[in-house]
Amino acid sequence: QVTLVESGGGSVEAGGSLRLSCSVSGYTYEGYTMAWFRLVEGKWREGVGSIDSDGITTYADSVKGRFTVSFDKNKKILYLQMDNLKPEDTSKYSCAADIWVPVGRQRLHHTEYNFWGQGTQVTVSS
Repeated sequence: QVTLVESGGGSVEAGGSLRLSCSVSGYTYEGYTMAWFRLVEGKWREGVGSIDSDGITTYADSVKGRFTVSFDKNKKILYLQMDNLKPEDTSKYSCAADIWVPVGRQRLHHTEYNFWGQGTQVTVSS
């Protein structure tokens, strides 16, 4: 059973930084695509960034240059480094994984992923 558990959320002032972690267990496939999503207006999931087993990353335009996705293969932890945070980054962030998602904007579509964490809240104050 694949389990994803996020941590690292919290409150920060605009311009600050946070690093989210997603601990992955039970994932036995060699290949992977992993991603971070956030809720918009509490309703729909917006793709933030993704990374695959070849190290290829994809980012939403809204976070490009500010957020960085990485994966520690030894520890099996997915990270989201968030710098220069803005109030509009306030949301609940979730990690997701699947064996393979085609390269491109599809990697930011929540329907492409079958394994999900519960999420962690990030609040950015102005």
